Amino acid sequence: MGVRNETQVVEFVFLGFSGIPDSHIYLFLPFLAIYLVTVLGNLTICTLIQLDPSLHTPMYYFLSHLSCLDICISSVTVPKILVNFLRQRQTITYNQCLAQMFFLMSFTGTEAAVLAVMAYDRYAAICKPLHYSHLMNTKVCAIFALATWVWGFLDAALHTALSSRLHFCGVNQIHHIICDIPPLMKISCNDTHINQLVIQIASLFVGMALFLFTVFSYFFILSSILKIRSAAGKRKAFSTCASHLTVVIIYFGTGVLNYNRPSAGYSLEIDTLVSTMYCIITPMLNPLIYSLRNKEVKGALKKVLESQRKVYMGSYKQ
Repeated sequence: MGVRNETQVVEFVFLGFSGIPDSHIYLFLPFLAIYLVTVLGNLTICTLIQLDPSLHTPMYYFLSHLSCLDICISSVTVPKILVNFLRQRQTITYNQCLAQMFFLMSFTGTEAAVLAVMAYDRYAAICKPLHYSHLMNTKVCAIFALATWVWGFLDAALHTALSSRLHFCGVNQIHHIICDIPPLMKISCNDTHINQLVIQIASLFVGMALFLFTVFSYFFILSSILKIRSAAGKRKAFSTCASHLTVVIIYFGTGVLNYNRPSAGYSLEIDTLVSTMYCIITPMLNPLIYSLRNKEVKGALKKVLESQRKVYMGSYKQ
């Protein structure tokens, strides 16, 4: 016990930006800008959905959850990175590391489940239009939403509990920019076979199952769309899925690169780039994709801006 106490790690050092000289000078403002765009963009989506009655539908109900999750994912990672830039030393305490890992995995796992539910919503709307109001009523949507959050938090709790049992024997340098399971296992000095097995099982039953569910949903959706005779009808049906499908491809694509690639053959710079895309860039892209590709969201934004302009002009005239 004495040896373990002497070598107990109380702080980790991130090496993700160690290859960039004076990284705190060049990266602070870009990361701050990304974080502000992420928060403001997703808050705008949530606000529009709340203010516009035409957006009070199951699809936008789950989109508001997606936007909330994107804010949470970004807030778990970017503020700590920004603080480290100001301190010019990339560190995090042991307890903060476990907390960051738990919430990051909770929110990303929940987001995967929300994307799968949104795929089911599109399937029900396009393939089962006569039964849509029953399949996606208010009670069902609330149950789905609660289930996605519970799903994510339970999965994260299991991984975090296993990670808390890892010993590091004084080694505290993490080859990463955030606390995550793979980099922690790399520097652990005890057996990690159980952790690796749980990751593989979780990847199969959590990540892959949700991905396959989404893929099969879109298989039936595309089959139904192709049966529509008019070209205008096909475009209208596909337009309701385009934004979600784009987000799914980006999210699951970067997720696979982040968690399911071989540990050998990749440099620290590649690891940093992939993690940045998955945890920092993707949450920023989602509101941009929905605002640029979705006519209803753009219409709601125009109505809100127009109403605010009228209020401003009315107060100005007075």
